[in-house]
Amino acid sequence: MKERYDVVVVGGGIAGLVASAYCARSGCSVLLCEQQEKLGGLVNSFERDGFIYDQGIRAIENSGIIFPMLKQLDIEIPWVRSPVTLAVGDEKIVVESKESFVGYQAMLENLYPQNKCDIAAIMEEIKKITTYMDVLYGIDNPMFLDSYDDFSYVRKTLLPWLFKYMKTIGKIGKLNEPVAEYLQKFTNNQALIDIIAQHFFADTPTFFALSYFGLYLEYQYPMGGTGALPLALEKYLRSHDVDILLNYPVTKIDAEQQTIEGRIKYDHLIWAADLKQLYRILKTNPLRDPKMQNTIEKTSNLLETKHGGDSIFSHFVATDLPPSYFKERSTHHLFYTPNTKGLSTVDIKALDPTIHDKQVIKEYLKAYLETTTYEISIPVLRDPNLAPPGKTAIIISTLASYELFKRIENDGWYEEAKQFSQEHIIKTLASSLYEGLEDHILDAFTSTPRTIEKLTSNSEGAITGWAFTEGEVPVIHSMKKITKSVITPLTHISQAGQWSFSPSGLPISVMTGKLVAGRALKELGKK
Repeated sequence: MKERYDVVVVGGGIAGLVASAYCARSGCSVLLCEQQEKLGGLVNSFERDGFIYDQGIRAIENSGIIFPMLKQLDIEIPWVRSPVTLAVGDEKIVVESKESFVGYQAMLENLYPQNKCDIAAIMEEIKKITTYMDVLYGIDNPMFLDSYDDFSYVRKTLLPWLFKYMKTIGKIGKLNEPVAEYLQKFTNNQALIDIIAQHFFADTPTFFALSYFGLYLEYQYPMGGTGALPLALEKYLRSHDVDILLNYPVTKIDAEQQTIEGRIKYDHLIWAADLKQLYRILKTNPLRDPKMQNTIEKTSNLLETKHGGDSIFSHFVATDLPPSYFKERSTHHLFYTPNTKGLSTVDIKALDPTIHDKQVIKEYLKAYLETTTYEISIPVLRDPNLAPPGKTAIIISTLASYELFKRIENDGWYEEAKQFSQEHIIKTLASSLYEGLEDHILDAFTSTPRTIEKLTSNSEGAITGWAFTEGEVPVIHSMKKITKSVITPLTHISQAGQWSFSPSGLPISVMTGKLVAGRALKELGKK
């Protein structure tokens, strides 16, 4: 430990790891502080009784960002493709190429034969948005080039791409309407809209949601589990003399003295954690400049009125079934909806914050778990070393209300609700996709939105930053302005990660991590 660092990074998720790596690469002395016992945040894996589970993100999309970043840092990780299966009831399609859109359209038409024209129009929209994605991620992101000395590349590849990018980014900017509302332009069948959109977050912008049908083709999986990515970045940091403090929550920042916890000095602070916490700390340590202090307090007050986006309920299940049993039913990564009714048919009275009737809430949970869309990940189908021989673990996730589980916890039946939910998840899947599953379970445990909040300190257990349901989000949300997303009112403090740009995901966390390092290096006069 040093008394002073060029850069202190708070938050050891992917954005903090990337920011630390690029600052260290340029010769800065760097301290990385993380409140958990290991790095990675929502990108992590863990072992239990010989099974490896991914605790956060289930696969990683390159998006022209992840692989170029690793290449620039000289980090090598073995990867395998992670093809996605989309299934509703007994219908399923594997997304293997753009030609798979034909199969997806046919699947929807089989499910909703009365809406063939509507489905055709919706598919044209999805294909159009996919072409935008082809431009957006058509080349390795030029941000991860060390130089532009290759004039042939600049002339033949980079400049033509930039012209297409500038033309396309304006079209993308017009697709901010919530996806469910956007789909209403093409069909009045709410069940059809639900089946297409219900595995996205509430009021997800159209481009972010429908672009996923193209991103499914990009899904990759690091051998060893998703936790292999933060482990590789951590190894890079340690080899570049970055000091890492684990189990070290930062609770005090003196912006005047440029210290954290009253003793560690910094020239530049990068905040890559929950943004509310940054401004709570700054607000309670007043600045001498009243105008700047007023800005800090106004920003803090605004953030306190906003909430994190959707969270997830995850059920981790170890079975004595062989991998071949699951391989016969899907690929490594599956989005599965048990029936065609759609979540709009579920009575949501239990989501009213005044409802404390256990029976009403249980009825809601039962109906919800029978109708929702599940994301199912099977690590051992990607890497045979991730489970004992002849056995398989599966990770079953669905969107879940943080407020509901917090209310249940406050009412004193949190463990009962978890048990009730996992029983209905297994019952739903065992009666359809995985017949007889309940007789082959070796171990089972769950994670709720409250679990995520306690582990990561993410407001409301959110997994992609801010909610889309509260009007204007409090951070930059235009790709045109993403370079400004890392700026705070204080020149020696910057921000990065899923809370600094919305809507967010792993590629955006990497991009903001790179951008924030650039801002810090510029202020410090580093190359």
